[in-house]
Amino acid sequence: MANLRVVILLWRRFRLSLSLFLVIVLAGSLILWLGYRHPETGAPIDYSEALYAVFAMIFFQSDLPFPHGPLQVLFFLVPILGLSLVAEGIVSFSLLLFDRRRPSGEWTVALASTYSGHIVVCGLGHVGYRVTKQLLDFGREVVAIERDPQAPFLEQVRRLRVPVILGQATDPEVLRQAGVQRAQAIVIATNNDLVNLEIVLKAREIRPDIHVVLRMFDAELAERMGALLGVRAAFSASAIAAPAFATAAIRSGVTHSFFVEGELLNVSELQVCAEGQLVGWTVQELEDRLDLSVIFLQREGQRDMHPAGDLALRGGDKVVVFASLEQLGQLERLNCPPRGRNAHKGG
Repeated sequence: MANLRVVILLWRRFRLSLSLFLVIVLAGSLILWLGYRHPETGAPIDYSEALYAVFAMIFFQSDLPFPHGPLQVLFFLVPILGLSLVAEGIVSFSLLLFDRRRPSGEWTVALASTYSGHIVVCGLGHVGYRVTKQLLDFGREVVAIERDPQAPFLEQVRRLRVPVILGQATDPEVLRQAGVQRAQAIVIATNNDLVNLEIVLKAREIRPDIHVVLRMFDAELAERMGALLGVRAAFSASAIAAPAFATAAIRSGVTHSFFVEGELLNVSELQVCAEGQLVGWTVQELEDRLDLSVIFLQREGQRDMHPAGDLALRGGDKVVVFASLEQLGQLERLNCPPRGRNAHKGG
């Protein structure tokens, strides 16, 4: 895909020069084929010989004898025009190739212009960089915008072969260079709430229906602006992080926490204890009794994203569930009963 984009880029950059060069070659060979006669024998030439003669003529290597009459003009014009186009193409290509080594420049902007249906990421801080990597892992194409040429993650993103447009994302021209008008979505992840809101407005001016994912530090402002601007996904960094930190302090094994309709839900993983009560339970029985969802099961290196309901749990199984804190507490008590209670029962 990257090689195809380079071909498209080079064609767009040199299509005028290439088109003029082809016109000179084809038109010149056609004129020679129709009008040229050997000065001594008067014999015509075939088209393939005329085509080769024009190519040779461009580099002053023609073997055809110099003609009489109007065709003399062709023998002067073809080398001058053809060689000029070749020289211009070599110089332009060299400059473009040199520009490719820069963090941003004509090459990067031209490469970004070949993207369509991609995702634009504004801001390459910690969040923007991680979002970019995750999108690439998902197989999505990304064009990034970063205002600071010394940004710590800039080189890392470039090594991922992601075009990075250097400039202010609040500038409509920079957004157009990143291809917002052709993008599927824009992720706005700078560390300034007001700048993020301004980027939303500028992006919507260019593409009113673009899907916007907005990062904000103020949770209340994120909720209000999301509704006001019609942003379907406005996230407060603190609102996302707080449940995860608080839940991790209460229970081990919790990997993600978030609110759904005001209720805190968690993604948690556990290993089934061989001496616990869960051994022998089926997946369906576990879901029905504790009112939770089993979303992953790993057994002896085999992973199952949708474990069957009649699958019985064994000691050592790794299970990932989606549940509330109360349900996780019940699950923990069933999985690994307190030793003191077991000892008391045994006595």
